[in-house]
Amino acid sequence: MRAVLSRRFLRTSVCALSLVVLAACSSTDTRYDPAPLGEYGNTITSNVLWSVSLGSGSDVGFAPALVGSDVYAAVPSGQVHKVDLGSGRVMWSANAGKRLTAGVGSDGLVTAVVTADGDVVAYDDAGQEIWRTRASSAVTIPPAVGEGVVVVRASDYRIQAFNARNGELLWSVQRPGPALSLKTGMQMRIVDGMLLTGMPNGRLMAINTQTGGVVWEGSVSVSQGATDLERINDVVGAPQVQDPLLCGATYQGRVVCFDVQQGGVPLWDRKISAVSGPVSDSHLLYIANSRDKIEALALVNGQTVWEQDGLRNRRLATMAVTPRVLAAGDYQGYVHFLSRIDGKLEGRLSVGGGPIVSPLLGTDRGVLVQTGNGNLVLVGIN
Repeated sequence: MRAVLSRRFLRTSVCALSLVVLAACSSTDTRYDPAPLGEYGNTITSNVLWSVSLGSGSDVGFAPALVGSDVYAAVPSGQVHKVDLGSGRVMWSANAGKRLTAGVGSDGLVTAVVTADGDVVAYDDAGQEIWRTRASSAVTIPPAVGEGVVVVRASDYRIQAFNARNGELLWSVQRPGPALSLKTGMQMRIVDGMLLTGMPNGRLMAINTQTGGVVWEGSVSVSQGATDLERINDVVGAPQVQDPLLCGATYQGRVVCFDVQQGGVPLWDRKISAVSGPVSDSHLLYIANSRDKIEALALVNGQTVWEQDGLRNRRLATMAVTPRVLAAGDYQGYVHFLSRIDGKLEGRLSVGGGPIVSPLLGTDRGVLVQTGNGNLVLVGIN
């Protein structure tokens, strides 16, 4: 176990260093400068409805989870919380006793996080720890919880499901992985008894949550290039489900929507390299490319409906869809609001706390933002 973790850590470090070097080499090229904050008439107004301190820090492995009117969230410093969406009141708090690398997953009955040394920790809905067990290696992706299981995906590309009541290992699925992979905001989903997950090899999988049987597997993109760095094509963000479509995106790859009713055959694909994941509504799929140009693609055929490059290079986190607008958080702690109809920038609000790296979460009361300094903020949109 120790040897595997060391090799994975080394590979991650090399990848991170390479990306830093590439960024440094291009630092004199103004094409990579963040777009300045432009002036535009605010056609919507927004305000902070409430803000709660969760602890300290943030990272791509952390995302708030919404179950009904309850919000579950965790931070790297080890704290786990349940918060009332309407008021911001903290309903319970727990501490894993160690630093965390991933969290949270919750179905409203069981809430799970993962510590830096690979401990999967589960709490009941009173905030009491009910079990703790060890994943096969380090985990930097939020667990998926539901259908009586807690599922984690480890850095050795092994997907493990634990009994949500007692932590017993139920099944394990592993796929060969590339030499290098991104540390990015990937998320798994449980839908209709299936675990939907992306892999660093550019593939999407549907796994039966009860048996661990792989029901379907499809390729979003194929690795290309001569070097390990050029061949990175991780699936990013969460798989998007808009019946009958299942959609995914990869870094240095493509955006693809598969038709589930036709056996999972690709309906359309577009060559777009993404760092943060796509989001969708019943008509459009929204994606920011690696330069943070945002496009809205028609779900029926993948054609571009509108595009917006006013936030280019602002290091956008995964966006959120609300009933009226699309929300995007950036590296300076701003939340920007775009029209879902034509992509026009309609407003922005600073929530502070440094870079926003956690995915935004749209709710019927506004947008949930987990800030870089460990706050959970609900932004109201009028």
